[in-house]
Amino acid sequence: MTDENAPHGPVGEATGGDETTHGGWATGGTDTADGAGTGEESTGGAGAGSADDGPGDELDVRGLPKPRKHPAIFERFESLPVGGSFVLVNDHDPRPLRAELEREQPGSHGWEYLQRDRREVRVRLTRLVSTPLPRVLTSDAELVAAQPHDGPNAASSLGAAWKLPMSVRDLDANLIVLPPGGAIDSHAGPELDVLLHVVDGTGALVTELGEVPIAAGDVVWLPRRSRRAFRAGDAGLRYLTVHQRRRGLRITAAPPAG
Repeated sequence: MTDENAPHGPVGEATGGDETTHGGWATGGTDTADGAGTGEESTGGAGAGSADDGPGDELDVRGLPKPRKHPAIFERFESLPVGGSFVLVNDHDPRPLRAELEREQPGSHGWEYLQRDRREVRVRLTRLVSTPLPRVLTSDAELVAAQPHDGPNAASSLGAAWKLPMSVRDLDANLIVLPPGGAIDSHAGPELDVLLHVVDGTGALVTELGEVPIAAGDVVWLPRRSRRAFRAGDAGLRYLTVHQRRRGLRITAAPPAG
C-alpha cells in the first residue's frame, strides 16, 4: 500500500527529495546535441551582449564532462547580482538547460542567443530577480482531474498523481489517489507533521481510537509518528499532503583509519 504522504519509500516513511543537488540546483540533466532551439531568440533581460564583452564575461563549458555542465552553469548563474549576466558558450543549443531553468525559476532569467553556429552556440544569461518568483502551480480542478503517472509532474509510485515539480524546495507536496474502496493500511507516520487537504471524494481516517469521516474540503492534521489508516468511499478519495522535506540519504567517504 502507498503511504499517504510519501510517493517514494516504504509505508510510514517520507523520503521525497532524493535529487542530487549542487549549489541548490538539481544536477541530473545534461544538455544533448539536438540541433537548433526554439524560434524564440531572446527573453527579457538587462545586460544584452555587446562588442565590449570580454573573456571574463564568458563561461565556456565545451570542455567540461556532461555531468559537470549544468552544475557549473547554475553556480555561475546563482553568483550573479540582479541585472548581472554572462555569456554561455557551448557546442550545441542548450535547450535542456533552458527547460530546466523554466521549471525551477520561470521568469527569473533573460535568454539571448548571440551566436548559433553548428559547433558554437553563445547565449547571454541574465539574472532578472533575486529569488524565484511566487506563482500558481495548479488548481483544485486540475488536481481532481489528475491521474497517477499522468503528465510530466506525475509522481513515480502507484497512487500519487502529482507532486511539486521543482527540485529546489523546503516542502514536499503529493496528490494521493485512492480508487473506490481503496485503502492505505494502518502505519505509524514519519518524523514529520503532515497537513492533508481532501480535494475530492469521501472516506475515513482511521486513528487509534476509531474512524473520522473525511470529505472534499476538509483539512486534516496528522501529527508526527501518529498511527493512521485511510479508506476511500464509493466515489474514491484524493487528497493533497504537505510536509517539510526530508532530504534523501547521501553517500559520504569513510573517515580515515586510525
